[in-house]
Amino acid sequence: MTKGIINSFQSLGTLDGPGIRFVVFMQGCNLRCGCCHNPDTWSVCDGEIYTADEVLKKAVKYKEYFGEKGGITVSGGEPLIQSGFVRELFEKCHAEGINTCLDTSGSLLNDSVKELLKVTDRVLLDIKYSTDEMYRKYVGCGIEQPLDFLKYLNGEGIPVTLRQVIIPTLNDTDENIKFINELAMTNSCIDKIELLPFKKICVVKYQKLEIPFPFECIKEPSAQMMDVLKSKLIK
Repeated sequence: MTKGIINSFQSLGTLDGPGIRFVVFMQGCNLRCGCCHNPDTWSVCDGEIYTADEVLKKAVKYKEYFGEKGGITVSGGEPLIQSGFVRELFEKCHAEGINTCLDTSGSLLNDSVKELLKVTDRVLLDIKYSTDEMYRKYVGCGIEQPLDFLKYLNGEGIPVTLRQVIIPTLNDTDENIKFINELAMTNSCIDKIELLPFKKICVVKYQKLEIPFPFECIKEPSAQMMDVLKSKLIK
């Protein structure tokens, strides 16, 4: 029986996939994104240990609220680090008729991850920037990793919601929106695009951990900026 290291749970989430969802935040991340909202999930040594059955028991309590579109979403941290556990959890969810959703950076792709994707109904894929240079500077991997991950999802026909956090001065450009649109046009698995505003409410977490927040000096995008960028999306 595989065990997972989990940071926290959210009972009735509405922002992490379609419908109302039970959200599991896994512990541990292989990246260090400048805009990360959850630095408390970085270390795999923290968190609490659960079996898939224990997590399923929690999720089933909210099944009546899921409706046709809702279900369980596993986020992080980076859930692909614990792909074996998440696969076992998703298999058990399917046995209970619960829809499964994976929120990921797409920075890992191996045989274990591919097995997980076989029982994943939807992927929320976070494409952070449009250039390899920015990925290596502000994320900690190259852009080829998430793009290869997307290519695999497209080949397998797994529905994808493409997500991006809009960070003023870094990716709030027409060139970036063009890049996102081109991904949607060339990968039919993408049926929805979500642009999310950069927020700094996470500063208190960094202060508590006594580590600097790299993007503390960057302003949050205005509602007008977000509306303009969203109006340029094709999906």
